[in-house]
Amino acid sequence: MDYIHVENLCKQFQIRRKREKGSLVREKQVLHALQNVCFDIGRGELVGYIGPNGAGKSTTVKILSGILTPESGTVLVGGQVPWKNRKTYVRRIGVVFGQRMQLWWDVPIVDSFLLLKDIYRLPEEAYRKRLDELTQALDLGDLLRVPLRQLSLGQRMRAELCGSLLHQPELLFLDEPTIGLDAVSKLALRDFLRWENREHRTTILLTTHDMEDVAALCSRVMVLGHGSKLYDGALSGLLEKYDRTRTVTVEYEGEADLSLFPPDTLVHREGARIRVSWLQDRAETAPLLARLQKAGTVREMTIQPENIDQMIAKMYQEMGL
Repeated sequence: MDYIHVENLCKQFQIRRKREKGSLVREKQVLHALQNVCFDIGRGELVGYIGPNGAGKSTTVKILSGILTPESGTVLVGGQVPWKNRKTYVRRIGVVFGQRMQLWWDVPIVDSFLLLKDIYRLPEEAYRKRLDELTQALDLGDLLRVPLRQLSLGQRMRAELCGSLLHQPELLFLDEPTIGLDAVSKLALRDFLRWENREHRTTILLTTHDMEDVAALCSRVMVLGHGSKLYDGALSGLLEKYDRTRTVTVEYEGEADLSLFPPDTLVHREGARIRVSWLQDRAETAPLLARLQKAGTVREMTIQPENIDQMIAKMYQEMGL
């Protein structure tokens, strides 16, 4: 049986529109945040949950964590309904929102950890063992006595992860965990998440706009748009379906005969280098490369796919998101 089972999940919000000039009342509007969303996640999976702003990703996370109650649908996490069995359920989950902090701002982070220990009623021995494990994995040893407000964004995010994992949850929700982090902090965070998933079989649902995070961590990805699930499968399948643009950068020994380039390619000259871009469904790769070789004496040639973020942006446009 799957660890997370979601079937026909629906959630709507009632919002009031801005009052028009001369009107005494504000019109109500129903916003359908989730519409018949269905998916299953097995124990120990690390799944990417992506989509544009307003797609319903955070709403899904809040329902799965028991914060919100849906209008209809079935949600079971480890056999429990999140919003009905909250006291026992929340002991088994951890949640990290990239733009919200759960640790206390003005006290050393170790004091926040001690308070979380009491909240989750962790035995002293289990708490010390887990804290030592996380402190080493997240490199927090020198920061335990530092107040949260004095830490950098990357250090605060590592501390937040530690706090969310102290009680060793079965399920971890990550909502934009790398937002605002520098490259070094991102790499360290990814390494830790892989370690946590591998060592403890922690099920992780990662919601993010950073496609590099998804590519580095997730073998499975779900795409949400306008409250509906649009794709569920391997990231490679998504890339093959939408990544149709290829770019070749060629450097010739001398001048190149540009008349030999196919008419349906985009050519951009950068000094001695010529960059050629084309859509795969308009020009086949092998014949195009043969034409580039005939155009002159090639000194260097590199072929690269489209940037993942650019590809995802085009995918959203094609899906009408």
